[in-house]
Amino acid sequence: MSRQRWLEEERGVLAAEHLLDAAAECFAREGVASTQMSDVARAAGCSRATLYRYFESRRALQSAFVDREARRIAAAVGRDVAGIDDPAARVVEAVLAAVSAVRDDATLHSWFTEGGVGFATAAARASEVIEAIGADFLGDATDAGARARSAWLVRVIVSLLAMPGQDAAAERELVERFVAPVVVEGHAAVAR
Repeated sequence: MSRQRWLEEERGVLAAEHLLDAAAECFAREGVASTQMSDVARAAGCSRATLYRYFESRRALQSAFVDREARRIAAAVGRDVAGIDDPAARVVEAVLAAVSAVRDDATLHSWFTEGGVGFATAAARASEVIEAIGADFLGDATDAGARARSAWLVRVIVSLLAMPGQDAAAERELVERFVAPVVVEGHAAVAR
């Protein structure tokens, strides 16, 4: 690859990141449902035409944002649970760490408010990145069983974010009693 092409690609990645950062500001300030492409362009200091060169639609922008944030959270959760050998405990801590990471981030939390939860649900359901991250965490991202368990875990996490439990202890109990056993036993059943 020529130096010029590499620089062009790097600039493109940096520009896309800048646009996603501007979208994050808008999502936090205006809410996901209310954020328009013109808002993001204005926050990024560019024209709408420039924004559309990188993201063909509002849905594409939202999807790119969700995928970027999913990778970031997955990396943090992976570091948090790296030393946990017990599969059930690892699932519990991973789910609760993911939920906590979203709640602690004002921008991400805005996706799970009354006006944004529909966008969050649709984005989570449509994101191949989220499914692949979860499947990789559960074993083999190419395994259909791991992908199915991952899709179910995503639904659990979205549910906890959209409809929080009474408190952290209640959420932990739900995940320990009803999520981890199914995910771990489902993996063991497939492995047999």
